[in-house]
Amino acid sequence: MNYKINPWEIEKESMQIISELLGSKDWPSLKKAIIHRIVHTSGDPDYANWVEYHPQAFEAGLTALKSGCTIITDVEMVNSGVNKKTLTHLGVKSMCFLNHPKVYELAQKTGETRSMTAIKLAADQITGSIVAIGNAPTALFTLLDLCESKKIKPALIIGTPVGFVGAKESKERLIMEAPVPYITVRGTKGGSPIAAAVINALMYSLVERND
Repeated sequence: MNYKINPWEIEKESMQIISELLGSKDWPSLKKAIIHRIVHTSGDPDYANWVEYHPQAFEAGLTALKSGCTIITDVEMVNSGVNKKTLTHLGVKSMCFLNHPKVYELAQKTGETRSMTAIKLAADQITGSIVAIGNAPTALFTLLDLCESKKIKPALIIGTPVGFVGAKESKERLIMEAPVPYITVRGTKGGSPIAAAVINALMYSLVERND
């Protein structure tokens, strides 16, 4: 059986197929890029119906990336999915506090999830950063609580936690209450690869890829 092995050819054909599946839509170019990247990552065209974003989300994300912001993620899987070569090109760093030595100890004492604890530990670095929550609804709830109580202000929140306990509710709260621009996926859909896909789509709009 013959099959494609060149990664660029595979991606190009995938994006062509996605364009055909989604049809002609009058979307802003960056919305199209983000949705296509999410569908490419997930293999699920239905995601196009669930992406929601703040009117200033794209501008806020691009401005932060151009300024060399920090990206803070809730889990290592989001961190691992972000294109490191493009990060380096932009002078941006990506961090996850989940495996910080203090997190397990603190979570044991409080009974809270490690993801909640990690976001709290990162609180003093959140203002001006892009925060990407791809897995844990508790991390997104905690981030919104911190924004309210401590008046911290990320440049952009990417909130795509997945699952059936708290995920939908955390994202609805993000849409209704977010003090800063956001990009999210409504309902139970989501996950770490989706959050990473959004970050990558934003970054790829700023650089000429050769990886």
